[in-house]
Amino acid sequence: MKLPVLRWLLVSALMAVAVPAAALDSNKWRLQCSGSANADGVITLRVTPKGGAPTEIAIAIKDRTGENAVARSIRDAIKAQVGDRYTAEIDDGEDVLVKKRGRQPDFELAVVSNTVKGVHVTRDRE
Repeated sequence: MKLPVLRWLLVSALMAVAVPAAALDSNKWRLQCSGSANADGVITLRVTPKGGAPTEIAIAIKDRTGENAVARSIRDAIKAQVGDRYTAEIDDGEDVLVKKRGRQPDFELAVVSNTVKGVHVTRDRE
């Protein structure tokens, strides 16, 4: 294939999966934790209120930490760093529900990075 054709295919594929930023705003998110840590690492989240500045939250996870303890660590870090604007609670042991407080704007919650081997964190809009 020629380079212009490859470029067109790549751009088409990216446009097919692109979601407008406004569509990523929600008033509630679920973070699902699975697996156990095989080494120390850090999970980094980003909370971005609609029309506002993002806040990054770094959560240090120790080797041999199970998914329920990872979820509790995430909950505690959210409460400590942005708890005045959002609530965080455990659901089903390994899930963290993050909701806006009161009249706060809808927000995006993203998993920016995860260096914890053996632990997977996925997010779903509620």
